[in-house]
Amino acid sequence: MNRDIEPRLLRAFTAVADELHFTRAAARLYVAQQALSRDIRRLERELGAELFVRTTRQVALTAAGERLLPYARRVLQAQDDLAAAFSGAEHRPLLVDVGAPVSTGSQVLTEARHRLGPETELVARFHSGLAGAAAELLAGRLDVSFGRAHGLDPAVLARLEHRLIRYERIAVVLREDHPPARLEEIPLSALAGETLYAAAGNPTTTEWTDLAAQLFAGRGIAMAEPFPEIEGDEEFIRVVTKRRWSVLASEVFIHLPGTVLRPLTGPVPLSPVSMVWRKGLVHPGLDALHAAAHALATTSGWLHRPPGAWLPSPEAGVMVRDLRTAE
Repeated sequence: MNRDIEPRLLRAFTAVADELHFTRAAARLYVAQQALSRDIRRLERELGAELFVRTTRQVALTAAGERLLPYARRVLQAQDDLAAAFSGAEHRPLLVDVGAPVSTGSQVLTEARHRLGPETELVARFHSGLAGAAAELLAGRLDVSFGRAHGLDPAVLARLEHRLIRYERIAVVLREDHPPARLEEIPLSALAGETLYAAAGNPTTTEWTDLAAQLFAGRGIAMAEPFPEIEGDEEFIRVVTKRRWSVLASEVFIHLPGTVLRPLTGPVPLSPVSMVWRKGLVHPGLDALHAAAHALATTSGWLHRPPGAWLPSPEAGVMVRDLRTAE
């Protein structure tokens, strides 16, 4: 076996192992699919083992591929740590995905900026969901994001750090003329027979659609059929207004003209929001984000769970841990 395997080959291998799809893996690495396939074949030659079983319908890891994967991840993590140690990374801007201008992440970012000197920059990004942002984190194109961490694929989450920072109360956006809109809180039972939009069909927000599916189950609430990803607040407002959707949302949400935002009750459903970042990340901006999240959670009661509150699985069994540590 060649003892000087290029890290590029291991990155190609782990991308295909994560995606189990050569086209998606190539897009993630910003390389041509032919180049990716060539790197995988070269790695297989150097190891003397077949790493993937390829058919016209699917890609799967072989036993040798399964055996290689944890070693490849450790090698690549060590390389990333080495590069970070000598790159002056603590002086570069930290890229922070807050999801939307109106969000828990945006509040944490604003508070963190107040704690930093002018030499440290936190730059906001606006991805539509944590599932999409997680891929950017793993690819090194983002540093920090926010969302429902336990809604991610466990294999993806295992490669990230995360800490619970808030329980957002789940709400519903209703047209002003919708009968339940007159109530200050909407019982879940009042939504039986309703169809709610919950981003079904959007691959970047699967953690939210999964939460909605769990909440709707057994309550007679239907999910709106899959719809293409909607980018930007203006386009979201246009589509929702045109289609006259009721929308599953959180208490922290943009205002849609002609609608009201009402919290749900009976029981009170909660959406767990975590801060998520790349393993091994060291940056004063990350320290400021941790301090900001701790301060906001302490002063605003972000981690309060009302008695009998509903949480999605597996978070329903997760205990709140000290905010000074990762989950």
